[in-house]
Amino acid sequence: MKAKEIRAMSAAELDAKLVELKKELFNLRFQHATNQLSNPQKLADVKHDIARVKTIIREKAAD
Repeated sequence: MKAKEIRAMSAAELDAKLVELKKELFNLRFQHATNQLSNPQKLADVKHDIARVKTIIREKAAD
């Protein structure tokens, strides 16, 4: 997910996306713990996406 795509979202959409990403991260961690995760890089990608969304939320709140 690109920062440009995230900046185009509204505040409500950002909150929903953050919840969705956190659920995905939880599921990926669970799969990783049970050795069912086929692509471990997906964990890092989701963490980066969460950080991007949080950063954009903070930027919009400062305005």
